[in-house]
Amino acid sequence: MAERSIKDKDKAADRPFTTLSGLPLERLYAPEDPAAWASDETPGFPGEFPYTRGIHPTMYRGRLWTMRQYAGFGTAAESNRRYRYLLNQGQTGLSVAFDLPTQIGLDSDNPLSRGEVGKVGVAIDSLEDMETLLDSIPLDRISTSMTINATAAILLALYVAVAKKQGADLRRLSGTIQNDILKEYIARGTYIYPARPALRLVTDTFAWCNVELPEWNTISISGYHIREAGATAVQEVAFTLADAIAYVDAARKAGLDVDQFGPRLSFFFVAQTDLLEEVAKFRAARRLWARIVRDRFGAQNPRSMMLRFHSQTAGSALTAQQPENNIVRVAIQALAAVLGGCQSLHCNALDEALALPTEQSALLALRTQQVLAAESGVTNTVDPVGGSWSIEKLTGEIEMRAEEYIAKIDAMGGMLRAIETGFVQGEIQRAAYEYQLAVERDERVVVGVNRFTTEEQRPISLLRVDPEIERAQVERVQALRARRNAEAVNAALAEVERRARTEENLLPAILAAVESYATVGEISDALRRVFGEYRESVVV
Repeated sequence: MAERSIKDKDKAADRPFTTLSGLPLERLYAPEDPAAWASDETPGFPGEFPYTRGIHPTMYRGRLWTMRQYAGFGTAAESNRRYRYLLNQGQTGLSVAFDLPTQIGLDSDNPLSRGEVGKVGVAIDSLEDMETLLDSIPLDRISTSMTINATAAILLALYVAVAKKQGADLRRLSGTIQNDILKEYIARGTYIYPARPALRLVTDTFAWCNVELPEWNTISISGYHIREAGATAVQEVAFTLADAIAYVDAARKAGLDVDQFGPRLSFFFVAQTDLLEEVAKFRAARRLWARIVRDRFGAQNPRSMMLRFHSQTAGSALTAQQPENNIVRVAIQALAAVLGGCQSLHCNALDEALALPTEQSALLALRTQQVLAAESGVTNTVDPVGGSWSIEKLTGEIEMRAEEYIAKIDAMGGMLRAIETGFVQGEIQRAAYEYQLAVERDERVVVGVNRFTTEEQRPISLLRVDPEIERAQVERVQALRARRNAEAVNAALAEVERRARTEENLLPAILAAVESYATVGEISDALRRVFGEYRESVVV
């Protein structure tokens, strides 16, 4: 049973835990009769199928979640300074934000990049930039998450190239690339290629990492952006897991076994402010995914069935009005993620409705996680909300309604077809519209916006990205092109294009191209010549 697993798997978790007043806390609370929670239809025990109560028997008593503050802006050198600052303040993993041109495969000197270089993340054009970004950060000892999708294979190759230069053992590299292209067509829009060749890049990454980077999480299937676009909690779970089903189907068609790549799948969910619903949402997602992987795909490895997830507090919940209120919102949302059993967490900063976070506000966001971990007491017992009647009822309700959505998508022919017909986008748009109407009718309260407002607005200091950064970045990439070995670059790009016309894995060619100092835009263009570009249909 779970008690035996706890003792066997983590002796450190046996140390005594108490409340602030000195009252003893058990490792785990459960019914007196363990058989009452021993079936698939009940919450069960942490670390046991269907993982409703968490994927590890000891959860945070054995190891805290990774505190991974999302950061990146301006130049690689500026972002490197921010990363090293946060690591020195106790952050335990990197989370890299890339600027818009990098996300859609454009170099900084492309005319379409004008005005966007370094604005919403760091500008990365080449291996030279990636070397600067990761300078003095030991990649074999730090976990890195990169929020990148259409160009995920290229940015992963850049990361690997830097690790090789550091002399790191690639088999020990740990981290995640988001690499979730389907949600770009649904909610976010940073796609390049049509969906089917874009899926091929995803599965090529699965196959290559299975051999070369066995500890790397090859995808972070994102409900975050689906929810931020206006989806409900039920839709977030349903559409995220439907995307995941599509990825597993595509990988299996490419000849991969679910138990080969399944343990490296990870998920990314928002933590919204409705505390009880959010906790139940995370539990429902874990339980539903465990059953899907076992029953639909026939997985045998328990690790394939474990839904591991990163969470980020809700950007859409932040308000420009009374921005100090965002500190409270973020704390509640972070608590929901922790009570829901996240494996890593990012807390938004109070000023992010207005600008990129300042160093001070980013530090406060990190401190929010640290207060939760060190002072709140919620980490001292495994799954403290397990058995709550309201939580268990909500968990079952979300799971049931998400299953209904997935069945409807299956009947349409799967998630790709549901996206192509606009079904998923329409459902999200309807939910977003209904929520906005509720706010405007005063049926949903947003403190400081439609209730408890004030005329007085206290100014706060904001981060401003220097426009000079773009000019300097353009000069940097142009200088690189002038001094690199053009013949080697052209040969590497030709190999990328050749492989794209075959069924050969693209990752070895992409890695060779970045090591020759081909740019992100040049590699993306080589693939564009074969795959074409996606243009969204607009119906008026």
